[in-house]
Formats: sequence, structure tokens, C-alpha cells
Amino acid sequence: MKIMALCGSGLGSSFMLELNIKAVLDELAITGVEVDHTSITQATPDMADYFIVGMDLVESLPTFKNVLTLKNLMDKEELKVLLAETLN
Repeated sequence: MKIMALCGSGLGSSFMLELNIKAVLDELAITGVEVDHTSITQATPDMADYFIVGMDLVESLPTFKNVLTLKNLMDKEELKVLLAETLN
């Protein structure tokens, strides 16, 4: 399984989100998940099983399936709840 963190430029916030996803997966003891990041313009629907993006950019992915949205990209508790609900 692969999760892709997305942001507008594919640099700062998506990289921080990638690190937070990895930390939360460790906390939840979920293994076997590859995590990466990129920009919303470089992402393609076949790049991952799940895409995590902020609410402000979700409308940029109308053809993507399994898009998970966050109100606050840096809120680890919100991310933890989202991943626990989705992956368990």
C-alpha cells in the first residue's frame, strides 16, 4: 500500500505531512505502507492507493479516488484519527 502526501508545490508542507504520516503509522503500529510526497500538479491517480491533501486543494483532484482531506495539514491528532478510521 502507498500513501501520497500532496501540497501545492510538493516541497514544504507535503514533506512535513509525509513525516507526520510515517510517525502516526508507527504510533498505530501499521506496517507495510510506503509514504511519499509530491505536488498536486505532478500527482497522477495511479501513484498511490491513498492521497492526503488539505481541504483547500481537494477540488484540484476531481478524478482521484481515495482522497483523504485534512482541515490542518500539521495536526497530528486529526491525521491519526483519519488514518485509524481509514486503515483499520
